[in-house]
Amino acid sequence: MTAPDADGLLAEQLLQLTRRVHRIQKRHLLQCGLDITPAQSRLLRTLAHYDAPPRMADLAERLEVVPRAVTTLVDGLEGSGRVRRVPDPTNRRVIRIEVTDEGRKALQELHHARRSAAEEILAPLSDGQREVLGRLLDTLIDGAPGAEQRC
Repeated sequence: MTAPDADGLLAEQLLQLTRRVHRIQKRHLLQCGLDITPAQSRLLRTLAHYDAPPRMADLAERLEVVPRAVTTLVDGLEGSGRVRRVPDPTNRRVIRIEVTDEGRKALQELHHARRSAAEEILAPLSDGQREVLGRLLDTLIDGAPGAEQRC
């Protein structure tokens, strides 16, 4: 039996780290008493980047999901009082989604949980190692041109 190739090993390590980040974030969120799914968290964070309340279709496009998935997420967040549906002032057939005060509070708690999780994960690294990791992650995030189109 041959050892896995280096790229395959790195890919597996990245997936393991991602899962660890999610587990630690979830633990921090539970400690804060914030009952929110990762998908709801992502939607809420996405909403925070809009200057004006977006349409559901805008959110689906930004999140790269089908509109039905956004409806389900909004339903859950609306049920917890974190977002609300509001009519578009120029077209009453269009519904927009806005963050409530409770949603802004949840965003602050999410930010704290994410920061705490990052601190926990990065604790074993020196400042120099963190700097190198940051540069490497920037390179991976930026990606190679056309890399997403490969099979």
